[in-house]
Amino acid sequence: MVLNRPRMISIFVSPLLVLWLAQSLPAQAPPAPSTYPQYPSETPANLQPAMDTWDYTRREEMIPMRDGVKLHTVILVPKGAQHAPILLTRTPYDANVLTGHAQSSHLGPILYGYDNATDVIVAGGYIRVVQDVRGKYGSEGDYVMNRPLHGPQNPTPVDHATDTYDTIDWLVKNISASNGKVGILGISYDGFLPLMALVNPHPALKVSVPMNPMVDGWMGDDWFHNGAFRAQNMPYIYEQEATRKNEAKWWTSNFDDYDLYIQTVSAGELGRRHGLEQVGFWKKILDHPNYDSFWRDQAVDKILADQPLKVPVMLVHSLWDQEDIYGALAVYKAIKPKDTSNDKVFLVLGPWHHGQEIEDGSSLGALSFGSDTGAYFRQHVLRPFLDHYLKDDAPKADVAPVTAFETGTNTWRRLPGWPSGCESGCTLKPAPLYLTAGLKLSFTEPKRGDVAFDEYVSDPAKPVPYRARPSQPVGYSGRFTWPQWLVDDQREASGRPDVLVFNSEVLTAPADCESRRLHQWKRLRLGCQSD
Repeated sequence: MVLNRPRMISIFVSPLLVLWLAQSLPAQAPPAPSTYPQYPSETPANLQPAMDTWDYTRREEMIPMRDGVKLHTVILVPKGAQHAPILLTRTPYDANVLTGHAQSSHLGPILYGYDNATDVIVAGGYIRVVQDVRGKYGSEGDYVMNRPLHGPQNPTPVDHATDTYDTIDWLVKNISASNGKVGILGISYDGFLPLMALVNPHPALKVSVPMNPMVDGWMGDDWFHNGAFRAQNMPYIYEQEATRKNEAKWWTSNFDDYDLYIQTVSAGELGRRHGLEQVGFWKKILDHPNYDSFWRDQAVDKILADQPLKVPVMLVHSLWDQEDIYGALAVYKAIKPKDTSNDKVFLVLGPWHHGQEIEDGSSLGALSFGSDTGAYFRQHVLRPFLDHYLKDDAPKADVAPVTAFETGTNTWRRLPGWPSGCESGCTLKPAPLYLTAGLKLSFTEPKRGDVAFDEYVSDPAKPVPYRARPSQPVGYSGRFTWPQWLVDDQREASGRPDVLVFNSEVLTAPADCESRRLHQWKRLRLGCQSD
């Protein structure tokens, strides 16, 4: 046995050594003197806003993640809030902008805009938290587009699931006005993040509301539509990844994007002319044009299909979503079978463009719906749903498993599932539509021996634009009409000789068209040069 006994150690230090050490150690530099001491700067070193008259308090925190990276987080607490739930949005689009839509002492105006369901947040008395994801704006760390979960595509120990967990853990421990319950919601990229929160969720996460979420970038969200690359999103890729704060801007030499794409012939050449090969995600797109493991491993519907269902989810889908029309329904199809009691997975289908559910939903393009469908959704579906799961004393929410707006009748329907013909007592009978000879659309299957095809000549040098020219960039304000192109008048395209148009006979009875994917065409063969 070895015993550790205290010992005395003697150290003899030479005076010369002490002198040498004193001379070698760097001296602490005093604060830099003012350049002009008699005429100092009038700007305070650290401004403390006077918020006494505001109806909310604002905090900015750098919340530490498990790997030491700190994420910039804005916390807005209504004055007088006690035992209030937290509504969290994580974003790559600048938390300061999302919480600073106006210079106001009132909570409503500063939140009125993307990505806030302002009336729900303010009237509901919620604590609002918005966080920059790692690598963007005020947050530390590295940015990766739609950062995959830890695994084959991400060798690091951190991802959006772990960052959400660590954030929620910090929030419930450091916001004294909170009741310890957190909901996460968001639109588009911000809608992808509530889905990531469902992987190994924090116990305090009580509800998730992904709206128009990015789910599978190859199958039908943002980057590709079943393999067809969406060149109009190249400016987004450039601006989102070129700098931390989106300071580098895409440029063009044409008013009409159609001319820009024709001049460069290929997306690869257009990217080269803009220096896009410097951006990491663009290189991944070039390396993975097909649906390989790179895309399959990141497909959120496939990921969640393998996860236990622990948190109630409300998926919000826009019928005319011009950006992410695939994702919400794909996730619903993947996780709804786990909801054996029909009380954990909810679906909303509204007559909106991408993100319109938090705006005025009275119309879209030339279509009028007879009422503000966005306000209806927020007040009669979203708020009761959130209140039920997040507030201590809220009544049970009377929200149907599926809430769908039926265009034509302009009526909200309460349905037990999707697809579903009515609330109860009816059987859904799908009727196939056939492309038949003479450019006809028919409910009757073609007979053997009928004309087998219709044809047209396609000129690759003159491709068919997806909407009437001039083709404008993606944009939601001013002259840009990007949000409404799915309801554009299609007569200009239908008059081209290189476009086939199939018409049915006049319908003699009402017919419901429900939003199923029309990807599985039978007996349809396209020439290799088709648009």
